[in-house]
Amino acid sequence: MGFTCGIIGLPNVGKSTLFNAITAAGAEASNYPFCTIEPNLGVVAVPDPRLGEIARICGPGRVVPTTIEFVDIAGLVKGASTGEGLGNTFLMHIRNVDALAHIVRCFDDPNVVHVDGTVNPRRDIEVVETELLLRDLDTVEEKLSDTQKRAKSGDKKPQSEAALLTRMRDHLRSGRLAQYFHTEGEEEESALRELHLLTVKPVMYVCNVQEEDAAGQGEYVRSVREVAAEEGAGVVVVSAEVEAEVAELPVEERGEFLRGLGIEESGLDKFIRQGYGLLHLLTFFTVNEKELHAWTVRQGTRAPQAGGKVHTDFERGFIRAEVVRYDDLVRMGSEQGVKEAGLLGVHGRDYVVQDGDIIFFRFHV
Repeated sequence: MGFTCGIIGLPNVGKSTLFNAITAAGAEASNYPFCTIEPNLGVVAVPDPRLGEIARICGPGRVVPTTIEFVDIAGLVKGASTGEGLGNTFLMHIRNVDALAHIVRCFDDPNVVHVDGTVNPRRDIEVVETELLLRDLDTVEEKLSDTQKRAKSGDKKPQSEAALLTRMRDHLRSGRLAQYFHTEGEEEESALRELHLLTVKPVMYVCNVQEEDAAGQGEYVRSVREVAAEEGAGVVVVSAEVEAEVAELPVEERGEFLRGLGIEESGLDKFIRQGYGLLHLLTFFTVNEKELHAWTVRQGTRAPQAGGKVHTDFERGFIRAEVVRYDDLVRMGSEQGVKEAGLLGVHGRDYVVQDGDIIFFRFHV
């Protein structure tokens, strides 16, 4: 699994339509609030042309790409943090994802109702983020109250926890998301991870536009870009309607269709690129005569931990990692050619895995 991406936003912004298009999962999409009650799940393969090249050279029995799970979460309304709409249910589902794709309506259509009557991307973003922030504030205040009671015993650990929670409470009260809170050391980071705060999750804003604004030059998109620039967030411009059309086409015709509209890549490709960047992810490969497999890990992952993604024994009994760079394999044309050219890397426990590495793990248990 690459990562889990939660699709959030106000009702009727195109979440389910976009989810259907990129996952072909067939989620219900209708013109009324709360069409999506339970989250719809869709797992999609990450397109990676390197898999085809490695398979051509190495001839494995099967190819297994890495995947992304998309979670289409019910539309959120003002007051969700206090139980309005599907409030608590919505917020609970968000806790379980790695990153958030915040779908923002950037089109006018009198046939598609807006929960607040008018289209205003900046206001819509603020509504959603305020509800997430208020829920986080409730979480922190509840934990702080409990910690302060324990701190009265004189124990230094709950006292330091209470000081940390007080800082976070004040930070949230100022209207700042948890992701912008400054921690002092791994101990504080660990304590905050246990809170599972909603506003600490990386966010990409997804501007849902009409087909004629597929290039994202309209005023609504500019408004979203301004918000993203203020927050250091990523922006993806897609047309849910166009993506739905693309999903109906044979795979070999999709690229030409998009290029005819002046669109260079599909919505799925945009999601993946932004998501990997937000979460600092990379892909490495393992291959033998039976299987070529793509794996996703965070940047900075060392060889034993990468091996643990493949099998726990690889990490537990790690001896070394034999690494072929993807570019070297393609250039030399075979694994043997790489070895004869002296390009096979042999690395120990401290080796940091790089994007595109093809790794054979040596281990003993």
